[in-house]
Amino acid sequence: MKTKSLKVPRVSGFEDLALFAKGAVDTVCWPDGFPYKPEVRFAIAHDGRALLIRFDVVEDNPRAVTTVNNGPVWEDSCVEFFVKEPGSPYYFNFETNCIGTGLAARRTCREDFSHFDEERMAQVVRRSSFPKEPVDIREKTAWSLELEIPFSLICEGEGVPERLLANFYKCGDKTAVTHFLSWNPVRVSNPDFHRPEFFGELILKP
Repeated sequence: MKTKSLKVPRVSGFEDLALFAKGAVDTVCWPDGFPYKPEVRFAIAHDGRALLIRFDVVEDNPRAVTTVNNGPVWEDSCVEFFVKEPGSPYYFNFETNCIGTGLAARRTCREDFSHFDEERMAQVVRRSSFPKEPVDIREKTAWSLELEIPFSLICEGEGVPERLLANFYKCGDKTAVTHFLSWNPVRVSNPDFHRPEFFGELILKP
């Protein structure tokens, strides 16, 4: 299957959402064990300073209990963005539950990582449609999340990079129905999103 690619436009901000590049997190990576497929779409652009990403989710039983940054947000209703510069040995994972609690790290693999400190975490803007308090909703519910990730946190050089490699994910390890979805397919036998060899391509307009 061909690697997916998106052209990422330059915009003024989220007020230009209609101009963002659009995609869906709709690949059920491990259907035999985890067939549940919530509705997940994303939109992405940049403003010259940061990547701007919006996730829109409709899922059964949204859950979030993690309220401390760099905690186990992947156990909650969680959306994730993994990204790297081409040729770099490092990638970055940004994981955010449905109430806006975040996890961020620089990694070479799942086991080798350095979490962002609070100063860097504060630079990753997170706006959720839910208030920042635990939720456990027992019905199908829509929610959204906006992220702003400065290029200075993920790129070696200054300015807007020409290309990035990335993937978008949706998971919920301890939600009512465990699930694992991706934008670009992850072709391994067991759940594992820490596989940069399956990242798609983002082409950024200057």
